[in-house]
Amino acid sequence: MRLRVEITIAAPPEAVWAHLEDIASHTAWMADAIAIEFLTDQRQGAGVRFACRTRVGPLRTTDLMEITEWSPPSRMGVRHTGAVSGEGHFELAAEHADHATRMVWHENLRFPWWLGGPLAAGGARPVLRRIWRGNLERLKARVEASPER
Repeated sequence: MRLRVEITIAAPPEAVWAHLEDIASHTAWMADAIAIEFLTDQRQGAGVRFACRTRVGPLRTTDLMEITEWSPPSRMGVRHTGAVSGEGHFELAAEHADHATRMVWHENLRFPWWLGGPLAAGGARPVLRRIWRGNLERLKARVEASPER
């Protein structure tokens, strides 16, 4: 299942990145992320591994993740190796003479047979799109309310 959501945030990419690079705080703006437990001593950069307890409606799972790309302030990549596997990344690009950021969230996920496989992915797409758009709206609100922007 491929999914792409995006938003424009009224802050430069460096200000958005400051929130994005704090992986532990993602639970504050991602409605589907319940808790994050780091599996490495490292908390930032490529190679960081963590377990993210995830909830979508009544479904709960632990998403094992590894940061695969770390290019401040423009791109963060992740590999999912839990029950749902795949790759994703956040892209940040300056807009409007660097006073705004276009943030794009890409995911390419595979659902296991016991979660319904490709059939479940088709049903999950609109639900996840709605949740992740809400996640980006919450991140936007956090960044735009921050005095550092």
